[in-house]
Amino acid sequence: MRNNNMDVIRGIAVLGLMYMNVYTFGLFEYGYVPAQFPPFSDHLLQIANLIFIDGRFRTLFCLLFGAALYIQWQHYQDIVLLKKRLKVLAYIGLLHGFVLWAGDILFIYACSGWLVCKYLNHDDAFILKRGGQFLVIGSCVSFLLLLVEPNHIVTRADNEFIQTYQDTYSSWLAIMSTNALVFFIMLIVVPLITLWMSAGLMLIGIYAYKNAVFKSGLPKQYVKYVCIAALVFTGFRIVLEYLHSPLSYALKEPINWLAALFVALLVIHLVVKEYSQGCLFYSGFQRLGRLSLSVYITQTLILSTLFKVLYPDWTLTFNRIDYFLLVTFIAILQFVACQFYSHFFKRGPLELVWRKLSS
Repeated sequence: MRNNNMDVIRGIAVLGLMYMNVYTFGLFEYGYVPAQFPPFSDHLLQIANLIFIDGRFRTLFCLLFGAALYIQWQHYQDIVLLKKRLKVLAYIGLLHGFVLWAGDILFIYACSGWLVCKYLNHDDAFILKRGGQFLVIGSCVSFLLLLVEPNHIVTRADNEFIQTYQDTYSSWLAIMSTNALVFFIMLIVVPLITLWMSAGLMLIGIYAYKNAVFKSGLPKQYVKYVCIAALVFTGFRIVLEYLHSPLSYALKEPINWLAALFVALLVIHLVVKEYSQGCLFYSGFQRLGRLSLSVYITQTLILSTLFKVLYPDWTLTFNRIDYFLLVTFIAILQFVACQFYSHFFKRGPLELVWRKLSS
């Protein structure tokens, strides 16, 4: 039986992910670059990002992906079929990453899922332990790499940024080749950091599913501790944002992964406990979640068209509030479009392609 709560959470995650990804559609390697004298709204939205957005929805997707892998394994009892689905997803991810946007997550999830398949038939304690070990490995490697990476603040007035922008947008060939090169570098990072972190979260997602977290929420006795952990790690991450030593820079990503994990668990608990299946919120995001792959790729098509074709100068002028308003508008459009689409079709176009190629 399909877990409707997971569809709702997936729908929330796929829209939330866009709030984090949007900054990288101009110049991926820079992410968000502030003005020389950023407006006050930049500071407010950055704090909001660190609390509610940065890594939170990526983590939700990892937890959901792990749980979905386990459900499919239970249903089919066929690891070969499961790995074929992951292989097809990896090919879709490679095409997405090299041609459209270097920030693709599909290839990473496929690789991590392939690793997770080794542990699907293990007991709960082993799955949780191995998930924790993978998170520690990824965090340590991330810390060491960031410790030796030079960290300097860049603004949109800097010659370095302006020159990179001019070089990247000098021609269509430059845009495409730069994207492909950046994605190739991202692929190199996969076995070092992202594979372990994503696989660790997927294993925790499996543990959560087997212990009915997606059905009944967190056990009552653990809710308080998860809230405290979310507050502590998120608060620590906010403090690190305003420290500029090499150590604080290296700690940002590992601490953020931990903060994101506990916030994601609270989001799951909130959806399961607070929203009934009859309300508009629940049913609307449920439909969206069932079309998540198509929605995700559509976001790339829309944002790539806007930033690389129609309005490339937005990269030079947009502040955080502009990105926020743009994404909110697109999110509303996608939410409404999915409600309309779902009245006529049960599956999204890319979901059908994935299913067909995997059969």
